[in-house]
Amino acid sequence: MSSMWTTKLRKATVEKFEPQDVLPDDQPSYVASWIYVFGVLTLSSLAIIIITGLVLTTRGAIWWHSSNVGHFVNSMHLWSVELFFVFMVVHLWGKFWMAAWRGRRFATWVTGAFCFLASVATGFTGYLIQWDFDSQWIATQAKDGLNSAGIGSFFNTLNTGQAILLHVSLLPLVLTFIVIWHVILVRRNGVVPPLDAKEIAGGAE
Repeated sequence: MSSMWTTKLRKATVEKFEPQDVLPDDQPSYVASWIYVFGVLTLSSLAIIIITGLVLTTRGAIWWHSSNVGHFVNSMHLWSVELFFVFMVVHLWGKFWMAAWRGRRFATWVTGAFCFLASVATGFTGYLIQWDFDSQWIATQAKDGLNSAGIGSFFNTLNTGQAILLHVSLLPLVLTFIVIWHVILVRRNGVVPPLDAKEIAGGAE
């Protein structure tokens, strides 16, 4: 039975977590610093992006051009994306200067970096499907750059249908998977302590 994939998956995931790790009753005192808030703010912005994106998806790509409600939802989607990137960049640089890969947290740091890259690609395809002059300008300007990099044969910025499918299906799934993986690693290994804190088993002092 130990050779079954379900057993291996359980031992690699569920059995490695304690209830205190998943839903802790308290946190180390240094978590009260503002630098630790930006990760949660990033996740909160992502939640609003997903909700507003689902609304825009159900009503169609050009709905917001002819509806006041659609324009409001699209504006919420846009500003959530803007705040998402602001919070994520602050979070990323904050963790860089804190050397967040310490304490066997290298995988946590790498997944965070991949989140940023996946977010850039997702945001780029979002700009391509606005159905306005901005999206046309971005598509034509990006086409030559991607072609020169050898990517144009796989991704055509002038193909709006391809951009829509990438933006509303593939890339969000990839980004969500990486985010969940990142959060699991944070819960598993704990948040990184400040450089001047002495880390001990189970936390820091």
